[in-house]
Amino acid sequence: MAEDIKKSEYLVEVKNLKEYFPVKTGFFKTTPLKAVDGVSFNIKPGETLGLVGESGCGKTTVGRTLLHLYKPTGGEFYFDGELVTEKNIHQLRKQMQMVFQDPYSSLDPRMTVEDIIGEPLDVFKLYDSKGDRHDKIMDLMQLVGLNAEHATRYAHEFSGGQRQRIGIARALAVNPRFIICDEPVSALDVSIQAQVINMFEEIQEKLGIAYLFIAHDLLVVHHISNRIAVMYLGKLVEIADADELNNNPIHPYTLSLLSAVPIPDPETARKSQRIILEGDVPSPMHMPSGCPFRTRCRYATEQCAQAMPELTSRGGDHMVACFNR
Repeated sequence: MAEDIKKSEYLVEVKNLKEYFPVKTGFFKTTPLKAVDGVSFNIKPGETLGLVGESGCGKTTVGRTLLHLYKPTGGEFYFDGELVTEKNIHQLRKQMQMVFQDPYSSLDPRMTVEDIIGEPLDVFKLYDSKGDRHDKIMDLMQLVGLNAEHATRYAHEFSGGQRQRIGIARALAVNPRFIICDEPVSALDVSIQAQVINMFEEIQEKLGIAYLFIAHDLLVVHHISNRIAVMYLGKLVEIADADELNNNPIHPYTLSLLSAVPIPDPETARKSQRIILEGDVPSPMHMPSGCPFRTRCRYATEQCAQAMPELTSRGGDHMVACFNR
């Protein structure tokens, strides 16, 4: 009975996910690059979890590892209560899709829009006839704001925003319950970003899809997410409700990220204090002992060098990995 309750509560459960890449460091020696190191989080049906952090922190690797585009080094991933493995990933992939960051390289230039969107329908045989296939594709194009006459065109004939809409329609073709959005608006103009973000929200409201929304722009993530997880060098350092994280950040790294967000009000901007981190991001090949953020943290103590702090509750669902905050 307890297991049934657990299954109904979370669509996605990630436990201690690890992704290490072997890097050759000598003729006969390899060193593991710990891109993702012990990441855990949950996502409820119809919920959006934002995953933020600077470039190279492992955000994209988390998304690709969940879909087994990279074979996980360790940890467990449960989808609707079922453990995802190499044996069942093909069947489950119909329920889990991905929207890629670059709308220019993620679409086949030799295929028409109709064939790009229809390819998942072909793979999973989700139509009864050619007419049924065509109708499904037209419905998907309408859902993402594309016109019927776009169907016979090629990807290079579209703008960046339109290409990303094609990628979103392709992801929606198999009627998934969970979509990993890998920085889907970072390559788009600001005005187009707002349109695509609003479209993601409308689709979620209509279809009840859960999102893992990966980005480095905290303004975008706060707008679309129910909860936000902050990542640094392969580890989660803070996770909380979106408004709670924005109004009450605790981890020093989160404080620094939020201080860099532009403030539209000039008066408030003058009073705000930018937190500049000292030093460079450590190499994931040569991680510092203990907390990976300690070499850039003004609150660091000797304890921080001895052990990595666990994510602990600071009230409600607000979790932070820090000894001194």
